[in-house]
Formats: sequence, C-alpha cells, structure tokens
Amino acid sequence: MSDQYLERIVVNRGNQKRLKNVMLRARSGEKVTIGYLGGSITRGSVATTPEKCYAYLSCQWWNETFPQAEVVYCNAGIGATTSQFGVARADEDLLYTKPDLVFIEFSVNDDNVPHFQETYEGLVRHVYTAESLPAVVLLHNSFFNDGSSAEEIHTAVGRYYDLPCVSIKNNMYARIAAGELAAETITSDYLHPNDAGHAMLADTIKAFLDKVYAEVDSPEAEPVFPAQPLTRNRYEHSRRLRNQQMEADTCQGFTEDHTPQSDMTDIFKCGWEAWEEGAFMDFTMTGSTLAVQYRRTINKPAPAARVIVDGDEENAVLLDGEFDETWGDLIALATIFEKEEAAEHHVRIQVCRTHEKDASGFYLVSVITS
Repeated sequence: MSDQYLERIVVNRGNQKRLKNVMLRARSGEKVTIGYLGGSITRGSVATTPEKCYAYLSCQWWNETFPQAEVVYCNAGIGATTSQFGVARADEDLLYTKPDLVFIEFSVNDDNVPHFQETYEGLVRHVYTAESLPAVVLLHNSFFNDGSSAEEIHTAVGRYYDLPCVSIKNNMYARIAAGELAAETITSDYLHPNDAGHAMLADTIKAFLDKVYAEVDSPEAEPVFPAQPLTRNRYEHSRRLRNQQMEADTCQGFTEDHTPQSDMTDIFKCGWEAWEEGAFMDFTMTGSTLAVQYRRTINKPAPAARVIVDGDEENAVLLDGEFDETWGDLIALATIFEKEEAAEHHVRIQVCRTHEKDASGFYLVSVITS
C-alpha cells in the first residue's frame, strides 16, 4: 500500500495501549484470541472459501508476525444484520471466547442516522468493557459505487472513546473514485468484495497492524473510559430472548421451535411459528426499548403479523413476512419503540394476514429488549 493511502486509512489513531499489549503478549509466545463482529462482509459473503474472507486473511497477520504464539480466530459475522442485533448477540456469539482483540464492522449495515449511532455506541461499550477487556478496532467499509456508509457516525463514536478507526473506504473506494481501480475487479454488486476485494481489505488492516507494531515498544498512556456516554445509550445492555429465555403470558396458535442451531448463522431456530390468522402471543417486558426479529421469506405467500403495545392498536407495527428480494430469507429486525425511561409494557404479537395456501408460516425469531 502506498504511503498516500496508508496515511488516510487510520481516520482516528486512538489509544493503542490495549492493542500493543496484545502484540507484546503474542511476541512472548502467549495465546491470543482475535475476534470479528459484523455483517455479511465479515462473514465472508461472496468469498469462494471461508479462508479467503478478509477476517481470516487479516488474522493471518498474527500467525505470520508471531509464529511462536497460539492464535485463535473467531468470526462472529452474520449477514444482513446491524449493530442493534450485534450488541444483543455479542455475548453468546463472541465474548464467551474471551477475545483479546475485537474488530467491529457494521458501517455498511447501519444507516447513517442517530438511531444507529446509539446502537453502535451500545455495542462498542459492551465489547470494550467485557470481562477480557479486549482491544477494540473499528472498521469502516463502504459501498463501492458511491462510497456511502455510516462511517461518519461510527467514527464519531470511535473518537469519543479514543479507539483506532480504520477506513476501508479511504483505500478501496478512494482508488475507485480516483480511477486507479475498476470496481468490477473487486466486487460484483458494489457492496460485497470478491476474493480480490477481500484480499485488498485484509491488506488494509494488515498495513494498519504493521504501523502499530512498528511502534509497539513506545510508551502508551492508559486508556480513559468516558464517564458519560455520547448518546442516550439505551442499548448497551440489550437482551435477546428466544423461547428458551422467555415464556409468554398467553399463547394461542404459536408453537415453539426447539430445533437446535447448527451454528450462529443458522438463524431461523429457537423461535415461535404460527400459520393461522388470529394466532397471538402476549408477554410482559420491562425496558426502554423493544425490537422484534422475524423472518421475511422469499417463499411466498406468507403471513403478516402486528405488534400491539399496551393495547394501542392504532399504532400497531406491521411485520410483513414476505420478502421481495431473491437472494434468500432475511432476519428482519423491527424497532417497536424507544422510550425515555424504562417501564413495564404489555405486548401482543398477532397474525393479521394469511393466505389460503401459505408457503411459509409467520416465524418470530426473538424479542430484544433493553
């Protein structure tokens, strides 16, 4: 990578004390666990093998630089998901491994709006204060056709918490915009990198790690965690409830799915399913936010449901089980409400539309509260 782009990719240097400590431990031959949390790009969508995705390739930097260390790789990417889901699943999908370093990548999944700045901050705070006290590096991908992303609001969070922020946009998209690189050589849909794109993304991260390691023996001040959050911070302690963790007050027509997940990406499991119009679930929750995850399917026709909070049918939220895309079923996440203060609420989820020959049932994956 040229010096021109190397200087641009680190949009916030941040405090590197924790990251340098991980490097020093690896240099001395200790075991280190490197985690990745993000969406489809992190998962390796479009890469021809899992070993050709950017996360796996960039993790090899640790094996190549510290052959005497035991390096554990943990990829917790799930396609088509945002930081709002990321904070709710971080414990069960990544933090249980007690990672020493976590790369967070949601800048093309989150929208560049205040809601996602708050969910992203909640995720950053949750990961940074986890039991293993990991180093945290924020990655910012972008669309390759116009450079759009949530990098602006995500970098604001990174600067507030004095974390390293690496802009993939300032390398890959900048080269496309400058006419130095044809987008078609690294992506087929202007979003997901192909093998060559994943390799370039990994090289961007490796260049950043090289830069940090070149100064690994230089003293670094202890990081200071801000006493006050940047946003309202209602998402830091989000809880994801599936049928093992939540019992409905009343349930009519919904059946529990106890099929075990094969892995974290086997997402349509451990929820509730209904086929008949009028089927409903009632439950009571306490919190300031509520979101529900449900399946939007390409197998149509499919039912729809409504979420009614505290009997307010006029402002019920529609959950349409039909998905107009063709690439596969979507784990949709609908924010039902965000309140100023936590309080007890009574919630009903009721099937409101069916067809004579539905190809799929309405599938409620989970309830997320905070």
